[in-house]
Amino acid sequence: MTGFWLQGYRARIVAAAALACLLPSTVSALTIELKDVAPDRVERQRAAAKGAIPLPNTPEVGRTMARLAEKGLASGNPMMLRVFKETSELELWIEREGVFTHFATYPICHWSGTLGPKQREGDKQTPEGFYTVTSRQLHRAGRWTRALNLGFPNVFDQGMARSGSYILVHGGCSSTGCFAMTDPVMAEVYTLASAALQKGQAHIPVHVFPFRMTDANLDRHRTGEWYQFWQNLKEGYDTFERTHRPPRISVCDNRYVVQEAGPEEVAAPGPLEPCAATAARIAELVASNGFAPPIRLPRQANLRRGDQALGRRASAHMCSMARASCRKFTHLRTRIAERGNRKGTRSARR
Repeated sequence: MTGFWLQGYRARIVAAAALACLLPSTVSALTIELKDVAPDRVERQRAAAKGAIPLPNTPEVGRTMARLAEKGLASGNPMMLRVFKETSELELWIEREGVFTHFATYPICHWSGTLGPKQREGDKQTPEGFYTVTSRQLHRAGRWTRALNLGFPNVFDQGMARSGSYILVHGGCSSTGCFAMTDPVMAEVYTLASAALQKGQAHIPVHVFPFRMTDANLDRHRTGEWYQFWQNLKEGYDTFERTHRPPRISVCDNRYVVQEAGPEEVAAPGPLEPCAATAARIAELVASNGFAPPIRLPRQANLRRGDQALGRRASAHMCSMARASCRKFTHLRTRIAERGNRKGTRSARR
């Protein structure tokens, strides 16, 4: 976050690096600018600020184990999440006998921006697309002690030169690029995600959609700028609706490539694999811009030696000092190192 000002009794975010999701709260209630969708976000935020939670239509999160048993589900089974921005909903699905069963739909207390993907850091947008959460993306510190890092930008976003970081599903009811779920709901989601990862699920799929990708809903946006992108997302939506198994998804030529997963692959889908052309495109962006999140190149990619060298550079460039969040973390890391050196010197003197 690069700055904010107070107007009367309300605070408005004016610059929104995604890092703001991790920073300490400075006011009791934040009002985020809304554009053209889900106006109920304002009312939910006001209700949460007054302590009026759980929000309407929230499942009984105090009865997690009983609700699991009622549906024949178990904590620790593979799970997946689906987000629908227009209706401010997050769905949680849990695997049972080779297919995924709907467990709960939670109201999203707040998300920032409007329909459409996140394109750059500070644009106040929440992303759209196919993401995965691993055990390394479970956040247990900072402002939100229970949060899931979506891993934005994924390789599709990287190939489109999109920027941003620390896009979370977290508690509370204020958001700058994240999905805020309230603390009680996030406790349930985080607990089930932790159990699934601890019991062997390598990657939790998280599918983020602008709306439920029905033909009728998509037709409403036929003239919109993201219509073709949403048609591509619909392929993943339709595949899961048909099979109730997370599809295998890769990236090539600025498109998600969706393949139906077999029963034996029910928990297999992992991070998106870029094809050779996409990997080379990301490497070129790294070479020209000096930064991209590390990518895992496909093992079978037919890359020239020069492209392979650029791919190694992509893994090496972890942060760019042109970004405020990177400068902040570099400064903090330096201070921590200096503090450790001073302690070591004092110990040596003793």
